[in-house]
Amino acid sequence: MSGAPYSADVIVVGAGLSGLCAALSAHEAGKSVIIIERANIEERGGNTRFSNGAMRAVYSGVEDIAALVGEIGEAERNRADFGDYTREQYFDDLARVTQYRTHPQMADLLVDRSRETMLWLRSQGVRFLPLYEWQFKLPDGRIKFSGGSAVECYGAGEGISAALFAACERKNIPVHYQTRVMSLIADAQGVHGVSAHQNSADVTYTGDAIILACGGFEANAEMRTRYLGPSWDLARVRGSRFNTGDGLRMALDIGAMPYGHWSGCHASSWDFNAPEVNELAYGTVFKRDDYLAGIVLNADGERFFDEGADIRSLTYAKLGRAILAQPSQIAWQIFDAKGSAQLHGEYRVRQSARFQAATLEELLGKLDGINRSKALATVAAYNNAIQSDVVYDPGRKDGRGTRGLTVPKSNWALAIDEGPFEAYAVTCGITFTFGGLRINSSGQVLDADSREIPGLFAAGEMVGGLFYFNYPGGAGLMSAAVFGRVAGQGAAA
Repeated sequence: MSGAPYSADVIVVGAGLSGLCAALSAHEAGKSVIIIERANIEERGGNTRFSNGAMRAVYSGVEDIAALVGEIGEAERNRADFGDYTREQYFDDLARVTQYRTHPQMADLLVDRSRETMLWLRSQGVRFLPLYEWQFKLPDGRIKFSGGSAVECYGAGEGISAALFAACERKNIPVHYQTRVMSLIADAQGVHGVSAHQNSADVTYTGDAIILACGGFEANAEMRTRYLGPSWDLARVRGSRFNTGDGLRMALDIGAMPYGHWSGCHASSWDFNAPEVNELAYGTVFKRDDYLAGIVLNADGERFFDEGADIRSLTYAKLGRAILAQPSQIAWQIFDAKGSAQLHGEYRVRQSARFQAATLEELLGKLDGINRSKALATVAAYNNAIQSDVVYDPGRKDGRGTRGLTVPKSNWALAIDEGPFEAYAVTCGITFTFGGLRINSSGQVLDADSREIPGLFAAGEMVGGLFYFNYPGGAGLMSAAVFGRVAGQGAAA
């Protein structure tokens, strides 16, 4: 059975942040646009819907923040040191966490267009708030901003998604739901459309330009195992169940160049009670990112990474891989009363794999599968190795670390010695994959010989070459918006 064909100047595949930004940008340039979305209307929005809404952008002082969030009163200015985040700092963070592999031209686009894109999002109806959650909390109650992600979207990922869908509705940009694109319509002259399944019918969409913005392969267990490696089929999916790599597959089928870190991904510490694939009703309740306040043990009762290597936003996205490599793909975050007092609210949700006890021995006795005697010895060795002569300072990287341990804790080391004690069982949660397609500065996809493929553009998770090994928190949504606009403008041109 075949359905009626559809046509527009620009066809956008995927309605996450990158796809919506691409559609709105192409429409601004005077082009007719159709958005194709695999999900139903209730589950629309891709991985964006599952995010906490943090965005990393260049800014210079509190007035730049106020331009995004609205008036910042005197009391709020007095209690928060907003600082700034220069383009040089952004480049440095991006370079360091990717081990200097990020593509310079792509990094230029992300960093230099970050602020203007934030202002553009605001003009589309997106609302922002200061992001207090990720900042340093000083002992006197003040907040010191650091790390670049200074704002978040009002309503988190749900908020930014709703605002941009509303903008599309105001501009009469149609969204075709429950439409799964299966292949590109292409010949020697380029790409002219897509073939799709819609309501049990085969349909075609034709246009002058096709923008693929339909995510990576994080929700495809077979592709995860093929590209990321053994055990990755066991990772829990933090985001959309619809990101199964369809866009990547169909682009590679016509000769697009694979590019970037295909064996890498954003994967963080995720509650062991989380379902195999996340649901919108849960959102981010299973994230477990407060490991800086304690230590993390594997089933052998040993620490296996530096919990205080850097601020949270520069380390959390690589922790999932470390946990997946542990026995039984499980670990436990261990906190005493001092650490528990620093935990965010998602730790307290009913679904948490949470254990509590008055003593450490009793707590470890509740953890099924852990080597209890070794765990006790590990905690004792950690406590004895802490540089207690260095002052603990939650307002900066304080250098209060450990001495003599095979796996150090470099900052914020506090003894695990004050009851009651808590443990949280965690595993690997994958958010998005890093491997993608090679594009040029206009978002146009290149083929295996580095030639532009006429009519084909890509944005968001579809793009490779930006993130390797790790990523700076807030850069994922920012890159989706920046490269979505780039692709929309490039397709319109």
